[in-house]
Amino acid sequence: MSLYNSNKLKIYNTLSGEKEVFQPITEGHVGMYVCGPTVYSNVHLGNVRTFMSFDMIFRYLKHLGYKVRYVRNITDAGHLENDADVGEDKITKKARLEAIEPMEIVQRYTVDFHNVLNTFNFLPPSIEPTATGHIIEQIELIQSIIDNGFAYIVNGSVYFDVHKYNETKEYGILSKRKLEDLIHNTRTLDGQSDKKNPQDFALWKKAEPTHIMRWPSPWSDGFPGWHLECTAMSTKYLGEYFDIHGGGMDLKFPHHECEIAQNQAAKGKAPVKYWMHANMLELNGARMSKSTGNYINPAELLSGDNDIMSKAYNPSVIRFFMMQASYRSILDLTDAGLAAAEKGFHRLMDAISLLDLLKTGKTSSFNVTEWKQKCYDAMNDDFNTPILIATLFEAVKFINQVKDGSATLTSDDLLILKETIETFVFDVLGLVNISKENTSNDKLAGAVEILINLRKEARLNKDFALSDKIRNELAEAGIQLNDSREGTTFTTN
Repeated sequence: MSLYNSNKLKIYNTLSGEKEVFQPITEGHVGMYVCGPTVYSNVHLGNVRTFMSFDMIFRYLKHLGYKVRYVRNITDAGHLENDADVGEDKITKKARLEAIEPMEIVQRYTVDFHNVLNTFNFLPPSIEPTATGHIIEQIELIQSIIDNGFAYIVNGSVYFDVHKYNETKEYGILSKRKLEDLIHNTRTLDGQSDKKNPQDFALWKKAEPTHIMRWPSPWSDGFPGWHLECTAMSTKYLGEYFDIHGGGMDLKFPHHECEIAQNQAAKGKAPVKYWMHANMLELNGARMSKSTGNYINPAELLSGDNDIMSKAYNPSVIRFFMMQASYRSILDLTDAGLAAAEKGFHRLMDAISLLDLLKTGKTSSFNVTEWKQKCYDAMNDDFNTPILIATLFEAVKFINQVKDGSATLTSDDLLILKETIETFVFDVLGLVNISKENTSNDKLAGAVEILINLRKEARLNKDFALSDKIRNELAEAGIQLNDSREGTTFTTN
């Protein structure tokens, strides 16, 4: 029996600004789209938090028994600097700086993205489409918008006419911005743009002679607009109206706002029932920024090779730390916070390891059935992982009391307790059980494999200082790396 029938899940819908009872468009099925990375650099730790939030949501929906089609794209073209309609393509710029093909950049950082997410125990999405693999669909979508009178062509580029759209629809319905305010706060372009109005955005851009990534279209050799790509890919695989669209809070405007407008202009309907947005990750109370030095990437956090944290942290500890905050809350990454999370994580794992050793009796001094429902109640309240974790620690306290003989537990309740805690810890939160000592051969191999992958990425990025540091410090610890054509292996002294 599917659990979703007995659990009324509520989701905070950015569109309405309220928590709403989740009712999928088709009973038993969920279509979910999440905006993926633009693969021009190593994945940002803030992005990891966003994708981790939707991995948790994906896991819980599956646990409830929904058949979920989870689509998360790869943006490999068309995303210009500063998320604008002018400037260089981010991927093309990186390729030019390194004097290599743009698709080499795409491949390198797509591999990095997958490696990092695998390290943090993400489930793969159902479909992972690329922007460059859907050029035809994007051209067809643009033509529909032109035919419906909401776009115009200038010098081979195509722009969405926001003012024309706003005559019958509401541009700003998601972000709660009014077009009049946007007009008032926009500087005059002084004839430097082909746009009718500064608020208009590109659906197709004519490529300059130096632009490498280009495709033929009815309007010019060029490339699609960034906003258009997600509309084309989401509707292709999930339909013109689907259940959930997710992403980071920074994408709400203009990216997601433009997606709504594009779908309305092309199809005459809103594309999404529930809009969900994950909040930002800060570092030591301030916005992460490479320019200010207040920045740490996943590799540095995992390896301990940084000047911000006191030590390296295990991927599951980091995941546990992130799950201690609601996905809609700003989360401050600090060394003290990670250290506290590490202690809590090991308390949780130690309690789970005791479950098979507990002695059972004729009565239970803990209402396991009510406790189990509290776990579901937490997750059904807009995926409230901090309340779930607090509820799990009620069980941790009880498990330790049973161990000490100050509480009792029946064998039937033990089975419910064990199944429930393992389901929520491992299947829903996505944590992996590791021991404090981490001395087993399997765990050692896994840890070294992470470092081998980090070293491989460092070498691809020409960061030979980090590559050498990983090799040398492993050697000092008695682990010798052996490079060959087939890859890198290790031996222990």
